[in-house]
Amino acid sequence: MITVEEVQNTHQKKEFLNFPTRLYQHDKNYIRPLDKDINDVFSPEKNKFYADGECTRFLFKNKSETVGKIAVFINKSYEQHQPTGGIGFFDCINDQETANFIFNHCKNWFQERGIEAIDGPINFGERDKFWGLLTEGFLEPLYCMNYNFPYYKELFENYGFKTYYEQLCFSRPIFAEVSRVFTVMHAKYSKNAKISAKPLKKNNIEKFARDFTEVYNSAWASHGSGKQIEEAKVLKMFKGMKPIINEHISWFVYENEKPIAMWMNIPDLNQWFKYLDGKFGIIEKLKFLWVKKFKKNEKMVGLVFGVIPEWQKKGIEGFMIWEGTQHLRKHTDFKTTELQWIGDFNPKMIKIAENLDTTVTRKLATYRYLFDQEKDFERHPII
Repeated sequence: MITVEEVQNTHQKKEFLNFPTRLYQHDKNYIRPLDKDINDVFSPEKNKFYADGECTRFLFKNKSETVGKIAVFINKSYEQHQPTGGIGFFDCINDQETANFIFNHCKNWFQERGIEAIDGPINFGERDKFWGLLTEGFLEPLYCMNYNFPYYKELFENYGFKTYYEQLCFSRPIFAEVSRVFTVMHAKYSKNAKISAKPLKKNNIEKFARDFTEVYNSAWASHGSGKQIEEAKVLKMFKGMKPIINEHISWFVYENEKPIAMWMNIPDLNQWFKYLDGKFGIIEKLKFLWVKKFKKNEKMVGLVFGVIPEWQKKGIEGFMIWEGTQHLRKHTDFKTTELQWIGDFNPKMIKIAENLDTTVTRKLATYRYLFDQEKDFERHPII
């Protein structure tokens, strides 16, 4: 008989973190997330979504043995056609009845609060962390990317969850042949004295934060929801990233010193964090510095790519990509670059990724379950 425990005390919080480690102990590709990153999600002091939302965690046990865990949350800023809750941080033994029990418990919890659908696995926060169920490409996960067993797909779909949208991850080898279009565009713009390319430098981080903000807001102002970002927030983000910024892999292009394009990358932190077993105390921080110094990190992650409207479809991205690629080949150990996921509802961004000579190396899915099974199921609208 399965029993349910709401996560409240210290022991239960530790079990919520430790259960996956036991579950995946024989999976060589599993990388334990930092406990801090998980705990921050469930901290009202650190997670702004608590101000207008609700979140609870549960452990599921068969006798005294944990067989599953999950978090449920209501985020009022997560606007959908019907009141929709979220589930995340799901882990479960390979047993459909156990998974059904977990999902039924969540459904009942939501129905008591007037919710009509569930999306998951998602995060009680932004889409950039812990979002989606891995369905293809069971490789080592990127930092703050969900990882799960292949059988999780069956657990969700057998219960009745349907794919709301797919999340595509694109990758390419650093030393793979670069498209001739890129080299041609590089040759063209290299002759233009008005055009220059510069890597991000830590000692001038205020300038690059300002340039990033300008390009981002111009490039994405009419894209999707048209969400703008503030320079102060970008600068705070850049300063927070300073310890892990690699000065050879993020590039900006200028026309007469006006920023017109940018290509932002960071090292994949999981290539270092995988040695820390989820901890990041004083000892682990010292170990991190040692690993960072002596262990080669061969994977970098593409965060943002943008070109201002006036320079789109003119090949300036080819100039930037080839300029940066030639440089990082000489000055870094990176062998692979992988883009953060792109939703299948975003064909414009997918086209950009494909134009960078990338291939899809992994897929995740955001599922939706409608409580009223007679209601027509609609996938995420195309933007």
